[in-house]
Order: sequence, then C-alpha cells, then structure tokens
Amino acid sequence: MSVPIIRSLDALREMTAGWRSNGETVGVVPTMGALHQGHLSLVRAAREACDRVIVTIFVNPKQFNNPEDLENYPRTEEDDARKLEPFEVDAIYVPDGDTMYPKGFATNVSVEGLTDMLCGAARPGHFDGVATVVTKLFLQTQADQAFFGEKDFQQLQVVTRLAADLDIPITVVGCPTIREEDGLAMSSRNLLLSDRSRIKAPLLAQVMNDVAEALQNGAKMSDVAPNAEARLIAGGFNSVDYLEMRDGADLSILDDAKPKARLFAAAWLAGVRLIDNIAV
Repeated sequence: MSVPIIRSLDALREMTAGWRSNGETVGVVPTMGALHQGHLSLVRAAREACDRVIVTIFVNPKQFNNPEDLENYPRTEEDDARKLEPFEVDAIYVPDGDTMYPKGFATNVSVEGLTDMLCGAARPGHFDGVATVVTKLFLQTQADQAFFGEKDFQQLQVVTRLAADLDIPITVVGCPTIREEDGLAMSSRNLLLSDRSRIKAPLLAQVMNDVAEALQNGAKMSDVAPNAEARLIAGGFNSVDYLEMRDGADLSILDDAKPKARLFAAAWLAGVRLIDNIAV
C-alpha cells in the first residue's frame, strides 16, 4: 500500500486533527529526502514510539550557503516513498517553497551559543535556516515527538534547545548514527561521492576512532589533532574544516577528555563535505 503524500498545509492539519481527536500520538521525522538506512532507523524508532508517523521531505534553501550545493542536493521523492512503504508511515509531507516561505516571509529563528562553532563557523547562517524550518515543521505537524540522528549532533542540540526555549510541546529524540560496514557515517551526501572517493571516505571515521582512543589514554586534543589532520590530507581529503573535541552538553571546546566528551570532524573529499562525530 502506497504512503499518502500530502503537499498542502491544510490537508496536513485536517489529517492530524483527526488523529488527535482519537487520542493518537504523532511522531515526525524531518528530512531533506534522499533517504538511507540512517533515516529509516529514525522512522523505525518513530513507528515504535508513536501511533502515527509523518516523514517530511523538504530541501530547505535557507540552510545552504552555496547555491551550487543546493542545486546538486539529491532529490529522489519516488524512491523515498518506496523505501517508506514497509514502515507503514501514515503520511509523507512534501511542502513546496511557497508553503514554507510565502511571499513576504520575514521571520528568522536563531539559537545563540550553539551555532557559532563547528558547522556554524564554516557555514554562516546555516543553523538559522535549520532552526527556522524545523520550528515551522514542528508547528505544522503538531507532532508529540520528533526524531533526529546523532550524526548531525550539533543540529540535534540546536533543535532540542529551540523546542525548549520556544515552549513547543514536543519531545526531541536523538537516535544513534547508522554506519556503512566500512564505518562511514550514512549521509545523503554520500551519493555525491565518485566510486574512487567512496573508497577513501571511511578514513575519516578511522582517524577519528584512533584520536578518540588516544584521548581516552590521556592525550591532549591539541597534541593529536595536527597528525590526524595530516593523515586525512595524505589519504586523499582536500581540506579539514575542523577536528575538535567538545562537551556533548553545551559544545564547549575541550583539550582533555571528560565524561560526555565528543569528537567532531568535517572534511572535504572531492568537492563533498563529510561530517561525523563520535563519543570519546
């Protein structure tokens, strides 16, 4: 049975109102499409926790700094719908640009303190775009729970904070990163890697695991980072945006490992920006 695809906000609200009148709980999995096993693990978690599940697909222009990056982002709606069928998702919400940002749209949601480092430093305005669209999706779907992957850990922290700060009645649920057999964190951007680059990509996770082990054994981040970055460049990566250890609670920078510390990395490989994070 095919999953209903909802494109209008009115139709979405009519559907969710019926569910709510029946006392059913609603889970939402916000995505930009190009679904992979990481996304599907979020859908599975939502299916287990909630009576009804909505998957949203919207390639959000406000979170792209580079117009070419936005243009190249994979768009695979039909394939995505097929992948969702086995999970008995109740609706796929696919709004267009005018629904999300109608003429005269003038509001921006910004989360201070969690967005000026890591991906926020390399991509100015990115997390404002994320925060704005997620706020809209939370309000549009009126979901009880929202499911996000830890692979985008900074995004998870931003979304959790905005929901708390704005008193949006939703629980944000973080789910573990799903990896390929060779350790590469699953991402829609992996589809942009050539076969040759795909072979090199797992080096990012390998280097991060080696760094985490050194940190667990008492090494300082400032001592191990230069060699780790050099390994990535020698292994075919073009550049490293960041390789840092931060507190998993407030994302403050760390040099010595402590409970809840996480290692974060972003690096460019043949024009594709790969990100990852692991617990230290």
